[in-house]
Amino acid sequence: MNVITKSVQLPDGRTITIETGKVAKQADGAAVLRMGNTVLLATVCAAKDAVPGTDFMPLQVDYREQYSAAGRFPGGFTKREGKASDEEILTSRLVDRALRPLFPSNYHAEVYVQVMLLSADGVDQPDAPAGFAASAAMACSDIPFEHYISEVRVARINGEYVVNPTFQQMEEADMDIMVGATKDNIMMVEGEMKEVAEQDLIGALKAAAEAIKPMCELQYELAKEKGTDVKREYDHEINDEELREQIKSELYKPAYDINHQALEKHARQDAFDKVLADFLEKYDAAHTDLSEEDLEEKHAEATRYYDDVMRDAMRRCILDEGLRLDGRATTDIRPIWCEVSPLPMPHGSAIFQRGETMSLSTCTLGTKMDEKLIDGVLEKSYQRFLLHYNFPPFSTGEAKAQRGVGRREIGHGHLAWRGLKGQIPADFPYTVRLVSQILESNGSSSMATVCAGTLALMDAGVPMKKPVSGIAMGLIKNPGEDKYAILSDILGDEDHLGDMDFKTTGTRDGLTATQMDIKCDGLSFEILEEALMQAKAGREHILNCMMETISEPRAEMKPQVPRIVAFDIPKEFIGAVIGPGGKIIQQMQEDTGATITIEETDGKGHVQVSAPNKDSIDAALAKIKAIVAVPEVGEVYEGTVRSIMPYGCFVEILPGKDGLLHISEIDWKRLETVEEAGIKEGDKIKVKLMEIDPKTGKYKLSHRVLMEKPEGYVERERRPRPERGERRGGRRDERHGEGRGERPARQPRRYEHHNEEQAPKDFNDSLDHNNDVE
Repeated sequence: MNVITKSVQLPDGRTITIETGKVAKQADGAAVLRMGNTVLLATVCAAKDAVPGTDFMPLQVDYREQYSAAGRFPGGFTKREGKASDEEILTSRLVDRALRPLFPSNYHAEVYVQVMLLSADGVDQPDAPAGFAASAAMACSDIPFEHYISEVRVARINGEYVVNPTFQQMEEADMDIMVGATKDNIMMVEGEMKEVAEQDLIGALKAAAEAIKPMCELQYELAKEKGTDVKREYDHEINDEELREQIKSELYKPAYDINHQALEKHARQDAFDKVLADFLEKYDAAHTDLSEEDLEEKHAEATRYYDDVMRDAMRRCILDEGLRLDGRATTDIRPIWCEVSPLPMPHGSAIFQRGETMSLSTCTLGTKMDEKLIDGVLEKSYQRFLLHYNFPPFSTGEAKAQRGVGRREIGHGHLAWRGLKGQIPADFPYTVRLVSQILESNGSSSMATVCAGTLALMDAGVPMKKPVSGIAMGLIKNPGEDKYAILSDILGDEDHLGDMDFKTTGTRDGLTATQMDIKCDGLSFEILEEALMQAKAGREHILNCMMETISEPRAEMKPQVPRIVAFDIPKEFIGAVIGPGGKIIQQMQEDTGATITIEETDGKGHVQVSAPNKDSIDAALAKIKAIVAVPEVGEVYEGTVRSIMPYGCFVEILPGKDGLLHISEIDWKRLETVEEAGIKEGDKIKVKLMEIDPKTGKYKLSHRVLMEKPEGYVERERRPRPERGERRGGRRDERHGEGRGERPARQPRRYEHHNEEQAPKDFNDSLDHNNDVE
């Protein structure tokens, strides 16, 4: 085996090692990355030839985590890994977005990158080095690739930027961003922040760029040592340069003129399509000697060349005249229209439209039972704020069936979730679910989701800390030119034909999330900072429009929202509320119709009671508070007779708290039996708590003190109680012939109504008590 090992140090001194040549040797490229006890295997395989007719980069990136990596069994019945989780898909997208722009533009062979987590100790976060491992696998292959990349996570902790922080360190971070870059240029950014300034984000990007440089240099050394610095030859495009020049000369001017017409999306596309259709009609008439198959090939080539013409015309129109496809200036925001409560029954709903992009968002408030369980390889937790993004085909006018949620929907929804989640108060008792239905789309539907989501949350009465808005920025910058244009609120075509898609969300006080994909080389930090400041102005404009519709969360929730009361109880009462096998809490829910949840947090029992009406909540609260209440001497309780004994009865004064009502305390008159008073099990009776034994904590009750004392009633004198030792001593003397003579006859056992102190404390010591009563 020709095993090659390279290592690089992170800024804090930790080491990342790349090894190749030992495993997965039949893949085109394979690399094993190790950081501490975290081990990743990345492989890459590419088809030898492109599928005919392919004019895009068919790249597929899959990141998967093996449960065995953390010594765990998968959940579910099958006990094996299934389809990719949302977190795995999101990591796959992070790697894909950094790699995809770096394949040659004319390379169209299918490429499959797979990254597997093989070992993890829960200290280092494995998603951060996944991009490094994938690019290292590319370096170990002969697949054409223009620049190697790496990815790092940057967190700001106590004012310092930390590269690839541990899970524990992340608990104190106010910024969490993932950055993918070559040794010279940033390619991809995604992350969340706690309302940080734009300059702070720039500082994080600089810290990431410095950490990535040595990782990229390592890969160039690795490729050279392995002999894969010379890539395979390929020929995936057949080009007709004469046709290319003809299209450029004949169609550039018509395409440029369409940019001046400021048409709406479909009208503009129809106009562009007509220019190409007219050209192809004339071309076919002039080339009758070509077969139908040859003409079909020429049409495919002409379409590809025309895309380049449209791209050049759009870019020159913006750079030279500052005029965009829809007629706006570079800093203009499209018209905005908002509405809240368009739907009668959802707990909160809103429509946000910006230009030709529209989101209908709904907010649903639920209980703790509605939380989402996250059961990943390295994380097991519950999520109480959910955001789901749906992108049906009709939103872009496409005639096709709607399938399951794709990677794009998961990624866009996650970005919006990151932008909003920090503004949900931690003590808000509800589980919150936002659903964004994109009804129209022409540019940044994820940012429309953020805006519509904010409105829907406020419409539902969620006490957001601050409202959030979002915007997508674009960039036009041709290689070799100093001239550039930063575009606010980009269209779909400007995203497709431009050099940058830069989304930011934030409040008036700072950024909450960002996502950036860069397609050009040499983007300076000065341009990025200018784009961020222009985005800030755009976000504030959008937020002002939103606040004209609803300026603050509704003071009252809608009638159909389930009401929730949350409170804490002492830890020692948790078991009493739940009961054996959940019997007590289940019975309370059945009796009241409320939903009750309880969990231990910070040494306390956190209780949530939810129900559709106030009466159910009040009934449940009364039952819970009765369980956790501490009986007080002197208080009067309406108790339930639980059992009857010869010496009295046991009365439950509070749930789970019984006291003895001695026979002498039932009535002022003397009773021979408890039944004589007409008391039976299950009866309700009012009693007063007279005493709590300081040693045993047992309760002494009285009913007679709540009755009027009979006229002339005289308490009977207590008979002196001889010391236990004296009695036994006398018997002991007698046995030894030294007794006091004839033992007197023992008095019949009885309970005097005045002999309060002799009553047994509960059933367990009743026998001892009976033996002692004289």
